[in-house]
Amino acid sequence: MISFWSSVFWASIFVFGLLVFFHELGHFTIAKLVGIKVHEFSLGFGPKLVGFPRGETTYNLRLLPLGGFVRMAGMDPDEENFETEERGFNKKTVFQRIIVILAGPLMNFVLAILLLAVIYLFQGLPSPTNQVDKLVPGQPAERAGIQPGDRIVAIDGKKIEKWEELRDKIDSSPSKNVSLTISRDSKQLSIAVVPAPQANGLGKIGIYPAYEPQKVGLGTALAAGAERTLWFSVMIIEFIGRMIIGQERADLGGPVRVVAEIGKAVQMGFYPLLTLAALLSINLGLFNLFPIPALDGSRILFLIVERLRGRPVDPRKENFIHLVGFGLLLMLIVVITYNDILQLL
Repeated sequence: MISFWSSVFWASIFVFGLLVFFHELGHFTIAKLVGIKVHEFSLGFGPKLVGFPRGETTYNLRLLPLGGFVRMAGMDPDEENFETEERGFNKKTVFQRIIVILAGPLMNFVLAILLLAVIYLFQGLPSPTNQVDKLVPGQPAERAGIQPGDRIVAIDGKKIEKWEELRDKIDSSPSKNVSLTISRDSKQLSIAVVPAPQANGLGKIGIYPAYEPQKVGLGTALAAGAERTLWFSVMIIEFIGRMIIGQERADLGGPVRVVAEIGKAVQMGFYPLLTLAALLSINLGLFNLFPIPALDGSRILFLIVERLRGRPVDPRKENFIHLVGFGLLLMLIVVITYNDILQLL
């Protein structure tokens, strides 16, 4: 038991650290590229554990691993050289400042792509086969007698080897009789099925394919990682939209829930842990783009307002708004954490 919780602890440090590091690395890298002076790059909040200076920047590791920050010149109006530091954040163009802020969330999407690519590269890319995994109840395939485990080897007498061949034929045959040759228990059966027409004009018989890992190269793994990251992002945005209009129950999780999920992933293995980290990174990237005070999306919104009105918002007023937003976010995290603990108990 002690060994398990030790594994969960270190896995949580690994996941949180990876997400925060990539996010802050995005801000840091672009800030350096556009010539902004960076005072500090820190992982974590609270008291400093270790740190070292290099050039004009101090790199610190702090006690609480639930965040991090990049402290740039020209962001704090109370800073001594706020108005005179030519390499300050506030001296750069609106576009340069936007890409510095945007780089943090974007790096979370890059991290998700890389993590998924690593999984596909070493485990293989899950590819659909012409074997039936499960059926949709009440749909033509179930009514025709197709069973999970059946392998569809031919359509209308034409041999097929890929799921895409089956899908294309079914899509193009709404309300038409289709003859499927099924391999079951070393025997071949012929089953007639009529795809049900859908609103989009395509046919459907109600089957889900079984997936098998397919060995791929680095380029394909990266492309698949990018495609899957985009797919997950769209799914999350759609879920949030349904949640806002009341079609889905609000389901927010805090650090406790995340650690609980990490514990489950640890039991399943290293690759499920990487998958969870990729999902969390996508969530973090999207969340930071929301126009909520204290988040990157809000800072970008202020910069857009500055561009439209031709002058910046008073930096002290903007910082106050972000400070209030940060306080409200902390309160929300406390409430969510309390609910998470109740659910776990």
